[in-house]
Amino acid sequence: MPIRLRKLIGTILLVALVIIYALVATIIAVAQLSESGPLVHLAFFLLSGLLWILPAMLIIKWMLKAPKPSS
Repeated sequence: MPIRLRKLIGTILLVALVIIYALVATIIAVAQLSESGPLVHLAFFLLSGLLWILPAMLIIKWMLKAPKPSS
């Protein structure tokens, strides 16, 4: 797969990941944290704010992988 196509697909996947992840994290926060204290909110948003980095790193690693040499 050409590197330009791989970067285009990766960019689209990253944007979709951020949008979907933000929506899911917001839905969970609204549904589960309405009666919780500020420390629970802090812990949830700290964890959920950092957790999206793991799949994003995998997508970026895939995007930057060198294409296989054609023989």
